Amino acid sequence: MKDHTYKILVLSDLKKTTGAILKSSVSLAKMIDAEIAVFHVKNHTEIVDRENQLSAIRTLNEEHNNTKKEIEALVKTISKDYDVTIQGSYSFGKVKEEIRNQIELYNPDIIVLGQRNSNPLQLIGDSITRFILKEFKGSIMISGHKNGLIPDEKMTLGIFNGSDKIFNTTFSKDLITHSNTPLKSFKIVSSQEEIIKTTAQHKEQVVEYVFEQNANTMTTLSSYLLKNNINLLCVDRNDATTKNTMNIPLKEVVSKLNISLLVSKA
Repeated sequence: MKDHTYKILVLSDLKKTTGAILKSSVSLAKMIDAEIAVFHVKNHTEIVDRENQLSAIRTLNEEHNNTKKEIEALVKTISKDYDVTIQGSYSFGKVKEEIRNQIELYNPDIIVLGQRNSNPLQLIGDSITRFILKEFKGSIMISGHKNGLIPDEKMTLGIFNGSDKIFNTTFSKDLITHSNTPLKSFKIVSSQEEIIKTTAQHKEQVVEYVFEQNANTMTTLSSYLLKNNINLLCVDRNDATTKNTMNIPLKEVVSKLNISLLVSKA
């Protein structure tokens, strides 16, 4: 019996992709037996910009009521569909400051963010993903638009460039238990010679795909991930690489791969 209940904090902008992001979060929560909290934050200036004081107060009150109802409806629907308990809360203020306060208050083990079509490094304002990567030292799931996790169904788990930090977490066995086998590894190497070396190191439990680095490698990799129905790709947070693999910045991985990523602890 485990002595710790994992906590997942979902940061949501309440856009049309929120339902899919929350479903992926529920799926992850069921795998590792975690509790879930959804948090939405909006800057005051987006609500009451250039209005007189009386009108601003009225608008702010309306926004409070509307936001509360929207979160309650979302949480109620997902909770009923998948038989889970989800906390929902929101705040108005300086976005990064409110997120920081919520992290300190809730103390999550995993934070879930959603990608945006225009720029995956934005969520509820500029550079929120980069802010979370800097501010939060735990694991981070960046929920992609395609091949999302489905509650109560096994997922197909991938590993990027020999990533192994995620398997050092206390919930790694739960992830593997709920994954289809074999695991799939995707590596980017600098030359054809390195492809031969890497292939020779193939492990029976892992199907390995190796790509030679060029201008189109990340686009090709993205297509392969979708073709192989990868639901979650494990990525190391730092830029350190394993032997025979290219150093691909995390920013590039996040911006060019459309599936869900599980970024390791710092």
